[in-house]
Amino acid sequence: MNFTPTRRGAMLGTLALAACAQTPARSEPQFPPPPHPRIAAIEARLGARIGVAALNTASAAWIGHRIQERFAMASTFKWLLAAQMLQMAEQMPEFLQQRILYDEADLLDYAPTARAHLARGWMTVEECCEAIVVVSDNTAANLLLVGASGPAGFTSFIRANADSVTRLDRTEPALNENALGDERDTTTPDGMARSLRNVLVGEDVLNPASREKLIGWMVASTTGLQRLRAGLPSDWRVGDKTGSGARGAVNDVAIAWPPGRAPIVIASYMSDGEADTATRSAAHAEIGRIIAETWG
Repeated sequence: MNFTPTRRGAMLGTLALAACAQTPARSEPQFPPPPHPRIAAIEARLGARIGVAALNTASAAWIGHRIQERFAMASTFKWLLAAQMLQMAEQMPEFLQQRILYDEADLLDYAPTARAHLARGWMTVEECCEAIVVVSDNTAANLLLVGASGPAGFTSFIRANADSVTRLDRTEPALNENALGDERDTTTPDGMARSLRNVLVGEDVLNPASREKLIGWMVASTTGLQRLRAGLPSDWRVGDKTGSGARGAVNDVAIAWPPGRAPIVIASYMSDGEADTATRSAAHAEIGRIIAETWG
């Protein structure tokens, strides 16, 4: 079965999920955590705005800075789009092998996988999912958004899975605009960190096979090797999804497993200022080191 970018609507149903039961009363770590002084120093040095939320899923402790401020997601939304497709596939076993038809008119400037398959004129849903997470292919993301019933359908998926903050309003490349004061296509560090926990650690969103497939793509991702991963210990298993946009939006979200321990989820966002991408990537690595030193 094929579907094309003009065939909308039939693929996304209402996905209502039960709320997670609350743990019996205990002393909870402070939330929101106080602004982190070392991250504040990085922010001052870069002349940028930095938002970080790191959650230790073993202790429920947080590290944060501007944890509830909005930042442009850029391509960090793509791992969640892949999660949405995997959830749909759990209800439709053949869904991941469906072919999405496209042609040269659908190609965006950054579309390495879609361009490689242009001659045959299609990719499967699974190929598109892998492409958006591993190499951040923009054309593949737009093709999948059709099956998600567009940005509104994606946002509905987010809302159904306990994220009341994250929102997608546009497709690639417009979603990368990051205009001052514009809340479109944004999240907060704590909102994204909670989604990382809910989808990749919790059991209510994806079944174990789907979670492992998504985590495998994130671990295989090649776009963030100089960001958070670069600051985390080499013996930690790490998966991430980067995003970059206008006005200094250089982002990375990750899940990291210290050996033999429960994972840490991290959402690290940047905006504003004049520092270049390499400098901002190095700052993400520094943030990774701060987190590793705190919980390593």
